[in-house]
Amino acid sequence: MTWKISWVESARRELRKLDKPVQDKILRYMATRVKSDPRRSGKELKGNFAGLWSYRVGDYRIICDIRSAELIVIVVGAGHRKDVYK
Repeated sequence: MTWKISWVESARRELRKLDKPVQDKILRYMATRVKSDPRRSGKELKGNFAGLWSYRVGDYRIICDIRSAELIVIVVGAGHRKDVYK
């Protein structure tokens, strides 16, 4: 079962601000590991971010909303770990 990866515009802007090698690494990670099974690689967040999932790519994090009924992973944020949860 293959999931669709969708990016909200604010997450696209955040991704574009990152260095090109980091962008490529994040996109490759999303296309390979998350697209096949989004709950296998990441972790469910708690607190203010309850219901969202986080994926680690080096020092960077990708924050996503997983919609199981539609098989869609919606990326709502991407950035360095010190900034992405703010």
